[in-house]
Amino acid sequence: MNKTVAELAGRWLRRTPEHLSELEHKVLQSAIERKPVSRDVNESISHCESRGDRLADGLARVGGSWSFILAFLAFLVLWTLLNAWLLGRDAFDPYPFIFLNLVLSMLAAIQAPIIMMSQNRQAQRDRVDAAHDYAVNLKAEIEIMALHEKLDEIRFQEIILLREQVSDLTAQIKRIADASAVQSPAR
Repeated sequence: MNKTVAELAGRWLRRTPEHLSELEHKVLQSAIERKPVSRDVNESISHCESRGDRLADGLARVGGSWSFILAFLAFLVLWTLLNAWLLGRDAFDPYPFIFLNLVLSMLAAIQAPIIMMSQNRQAQRDRVDAAHDYAVNLKAEIEIMALHEKLDEIRFQEIILLREQVSDLTAQIKRIADASAVQSPAR
C-alpha cells in the first residue's frame, strides 16, 4: 500500500495537493505513515504560557466568579454602612463615596484588561482545539474510507472466487453428467 499524498488527496478529498491546507497535508501523510494525529492540546499549550498568563487566567477565574461578586457586594454594603451610618461625621469617605468610586474605577481599569487577556488566550486555545478536532475527524474519515475500500476489495475478490468456484462446479457437474451418459448406454 505505497500511496502518495497526491493520490489520497485526489481519491478521498477530491482535491489536488496544491489545494490542500497544511493541516490536511499532515493528516494525509499521517494516514500513509499510519501514525496518530491526536495529542493532548492542553499540555502543549500549557508549556507555552508564561507566569503572567497563568496569573491573568487565575485572576479572571476569580474575578468572573459568583463568590467574587458576592464578596464584593458584601464589601460595598459594609463600606456604605460603615461610612454613612456608623461613623457619621467622622467618616473617612462620606457620602457620595468619592474614594469608593475611585477604588471601583481602578479595580475595573485593572480587572477588565486582565479578563480580556485571558479571554483572548482562551479564544486562541479554542482555535487550536478546533483545528486539532478537525485533524482528528479528517483522519477518522480517511481511515473509514480506507476500510470501506478494503472491504470493497475483499467483496470483489470473494465474488471472483465464487465465480471461479461456480465455474469449477459447473465443469465438474458437466463431467459427471458426461461420464454417467457414457456409462448409461452400455448397460
